[in-house]
Amino acid sequence: MNVESFSALVFATSILAGILGALTGLGGGVVIVPVLVLIFKVDIRYAIGASLVSVIATSSGAAAAYVREGLSNVRIGMFLEIATTLGALLGAYLTAKIPTHWIAIIFGFALLYSAYSSYRQKGDNPAIATPNPLATRLELHGTYPHEVDGRAVEEPYLAQNVPAGFGIMFGAGTLSGLLGIGSGAVKVLAMDQAMKLPFKVSTTTSNFMIGVTAAASAGIYLARGYIDPGLALPVMLGVLGGSMIGSQLLVKAKVITLKILFGVVILALGVEMIYSGITGRI
Repeated sequence: MNVESFSALVFATSILAGILGALTGLGGGVVIVPVLVLIFKVDIRYAIGASLVSVIATSSGAAAAYVREGLSNVRIGMFLEIATTLGALLGAYLTAKIPTHWIAIIFGFALLYSAYSSYRQKGDNPAIATPNPLATRLELHGTYPHEVDGRAVEEPYLAQNVPAGFGIMFGAGTLSGLLGIGSGAVKVLAMDQAMKLPFKVSTTTSNFMIGVTAAASAGIYLARGYIDPGLALPVMLGVLGGSMIGSQLLVKAKVITLKILFGVVILALGVEMIYSGITGRI
């Protein structure tokens, strides 16, 4: 395969990854890393480097639209970003210390848990929950546009279990730096299930956060030579275009549809990554 054909195929695949990333809050990296490794036979560390660049692009493309629509909660996102940035620096440091097949296996199990947790809760979290003193003090609350009986209303919400969410976010950041996935799957779960935020708020705030998390670890990958411009460019452009398409689709999508899509995609990728890591294909 020549360079032009390779770049065109990577670009087309990255568009699909960007759409899925924007719809589910995964950031595109969770799709593009396995695809580059398993289909295009790219070394996993270079795939992670390209993914981190694309994650930054995805966050820039989708987050602006979500903030404009009133879905992303910037205050909650920046508070939780403290934990994920610290975790991302740890994960990027560990990358050079852990063999690639173990990275693939860890990646796969993280995805399987995310798929399981997504299916365990089919509905959305209630818009109003029991007041949480810490969340109230930090003003971790907001409203989001919600359709009721064909009419748009602003639904209020308040974060719950703030320490648990903060701790999970540190783990999410570590996975981001280690695996180059933006750790959107874990971030969505932390906000959706631990902090009891509405699912659309969780996915859109995750998209807002992943760019900052990825930037924290991308510098380390760049310094180690794991970011190849010839690979990163078509991935970044494709994911950015796909994320803009996905951000338009998400506003009208149903929560149950998004959760099913989230679960199916990461279940399939998780199984494949574990199998490839165990059999030594990566």
